[in-house]
Amino acid sequence: MSHSKITLLILFIVAFASCKNANKDQNAAKKNPPVPVDIIIAANEDFPSNIEVNGTVLSEEMVELHPEVSGRLTYLNIPDGAEVKAGTILAKINDADLQAQLQQQKVQFDLAQKTEQRLKKLLAVNGVDQATYDAALSQMNLIDANIKVLNAQIDKTVIKAPFSGRLGLRLVSEGAYVNPSTLIGTLQQSDKIKIDFTVPETYQSLIGIGKSVSIQSSSSDKSLTATISAIEPQINTTTRNIKVRAKLTEGTLNPGAFVKVMLDDKANGIVVPTNVIIPDALSNQVVIIKKGKVVFKNVETGIRTENVVEITKGIDIGDSVIVSGVLFVRPTSKIKIKAVKKIDALMNPAK
Repeated sequence: MSHSKITLLILFIVAFASCKNANKDQNAAKKNPPVPVDIIIAANEDFPSNIEVNGTVLSEEMVELHPEVSGRLTYLNIPDGAEVKAGTILAKINDADLQAQLQQQKVQFDLAQKTEQRLKKLLAVNGVDQATYDAALSQMNLIDANIKVLNAQIDKTVIKAPFSGRLGLRLVSEGAYVNPSTLIGTLQQSDKIKIDFTVPETYQSLIGIGKSVSIQSSSSDKSLTATISAIEPQINTTTRNIKVRAKLTEGTLNPGAFVKVMLDDKANGIVVPTNVIIPDALSNQVVIIKKGKVVFKNVETGIRTENVVEITKGIDIGDSVIVSGVLFVRPTSKIKIKAVKKIDALMNPAK
């Protein structure tokens, strides 16, 4: 074979190998095309931090009416649902035996007092010794103490309204035998209403003494306003919730009702759309682009709204966060950036 033919054969083999390698590269590119994604640039943003929690309506003051002693009801003044003033007598228990004992002690006290006064005059002229007078004085004081004990026992047979409010339903009738465990009725201060609700500790920044919250009940479409009056200082170690109490500043609600409490505020921080968070067994993740490569970052989240979630730890200002195509990217994926989105548009998709 001539030298020129050998040269042509070598060139043909090299060209064939190059074409084959090019075809392989083209096939590989077709099998693993770049993933088209949209990104946002992480930055501090002002965002609405509106959350909704459940609350329970309570009276400012509420008490169950129980007798302090056992006995038969001789007087009952508990009209269903009536308004009463503080100090109104609501019920009385038979105290005839105590009244009789009180009268007996009063007679004895009158005699003991006269004896003490007579002996006091005799003591002044040395008509009696000091011991005799002291015994008479002690007897008078003892009977006086017995009278006070009986008066206290008689007071326990009378049930009075501890504050002004509205009575509930009467649960017993006059003449019934009652004891301290018997519930006669309830009394609630209906003109002042408070709402108790719990807030996850993540949203602790949204609550504070004096802050206003919106109250929505199922019985009305109108929102009412309440002011936070107290916050439980200890976070519940089981639920990680904070108990909060607010006082209604307008309108009225029925005690015991279920309401929704709206916490509205403005916050500032790094936020991403809620759908870009990848839940993991141990933490949450987002996908960012670092030096042209896909990186899965563990993050800690804060305030969450319907459309966005705050990132408190894990990414920095200026990081490129993938917001579309998240499900298709892998650590080895090639990517193609379609557009750089604005977080404002993602926070308010309807606009």
